[in-house]
Amino acid sequence: YVFGKVSIGKNTWIGPYTILDGSGGKLSIGDFCSISSGVQIYTHNTVNWALTGGKSEYEKKSVRIGDNCYIGPNSIIAMGSTIGKCSIIGSSSFVNSKIPSNSIAFGSPAKIVGKVIVKGKNVEFEYF
Repeated sequence: YVFGKVSIGKNTWIGPYTILDGSGGKLSIGDFCSISSGVQIYTHNTVNWALTGGKSEYEKKSVRIGDNCYIGPNSIIAMGSTIGKCSIIGSSSFVNSKIPSNSIAFGSPAKIVGKVIVKGKNVEFEYF
């Protein structure tokens, strides 16, 4: 499902059962990304709106995913998050912050556990 302002770069793959919500701000996904099945990316939340019986507004913030990223199956990317280029988000992770370029992150909330090193056609992973 695609809602609102969503831009998807060239050669990016979006898996089935995925939600791309750009209704609360721009959702930007870079080139050569792999967004796995079941991923949910949101640019808004309705927590305060629900808790106040509709008196509060929806919270809205844009989301940016850089070029050459892999987002594992069933991960959730919350509003206001940024994922830098050449990063990996592990399966079933919850991202609610900024993930720098060349990072490996997973968990709920996602924590950086390593880095990606790209040398031409070769990729190396360094874990902390």
